[in-house]
Amino acid sequence: MTQSDTDRCVLLVPHTRREGNIASAARATELLMQAGITVRLVGEDELPFTDNYPVLGQIEQVAPKDEAAAGCELVLVLGGDGTFLRAAGMARAQDVPVLGINLGHIGFLAEWEEDSLETAIRRVIDREYTVDDRMTIDVTVHDSNNDQIGQGWALNEASLENLDRRGVLDAILEVDFRPVSSFGCDGVLISTPTGSTAYAFSAGGPILWPELDAILVVPNNAHALFTKPLVVSPRSRVAVESLITTTPADVVLDGFRHLDMPPGSRLDVVRGVKPVRLVRLDDSPFTDRLVHKLQLPINGWRGPVLKEDKTYGDNVTRR
Repeated sequence: MTQSDTDRCVLLVPHTRREGNIASAARATELLMQAGITVRLVGEDELPFTDNYPVLGQIEQVAPKDEAAAGCELVLVLGGDGTFLRAAGMARAQDVPVLGINLGHIGFLAEWEEDSLETAIRRVIDREYTVDDRMTIDVTVHDSNNDQIGQGWALNEASLENLDRRGVLDAILEVDFRPVSSFGCDGVLISTPTGSTAYAFSAGGPILWPELDAILVVPNNAHALFTKPLVVSPRSRVAVESLITTTPADVVLDGFRHLDMPPGSRLDVVRGVKPVRLVRLDDSPFTDRLVHKLQLPINGWRGPVLKEDKTYGDNVTRR
């Protein structure tokens, strides 16, 4: 950490459609301010329910733009994955880490749950956290004349989606400047390991551990024999071309940023130049997070068989 105790600042990004979320934002603000940390709030001109929580009226309120997190130590997100993904852009723009407290449903991107809010805030105050870099992807779209018509980035995925559901999108998949397969489809998902638990997973893709650097390609409802998901090198360039005779498409980045892709266009995806930095409050493994978030059945697990130290004998035991 580079900031002194006298100029620490946290950007607070709450989901604002429920009063319970506003109450959590107010409590987080109180705890941070009591520790001498400045709080900056992202929100619209008039946030709902704030009359019940006057502390939120005492802090600076800013628009959700790239400069919102300038000078902040971290971005604190109170909400679900949608809120987190929007906040991640503000954090990435200023190269500061982002911490999510889940107030939504699954909340895969969040570090902890709502009932641990005060403990999480205390760890932020005491600087008892680490930071992990998560891979992103950079995206460009070129039209049939090879003119660039759009660019962006994503933490989770770039989702190429057919806009005319009366037919299929005719696409050709390419990896490292070589064609792989052509097919009609509803779309193609190109995901990071972080995004492998999101839309790509719902579309039949595998879950990738976030420590793995790779690009995941998942055809979405494709009409062809070879349409299995692909896991390619993070150094690869993945491209999808749409035929000039096919329907228009849309490239959706992280579920809310959009790029037009008219017929005959080309979508190019490479590893992102800038990562998103995630705050970690503990060292629990991704396996435990996966089991908890998806409520996977683990009844009957006995654990690995380990041998005791020779000093105390050769009896086997289980961890």
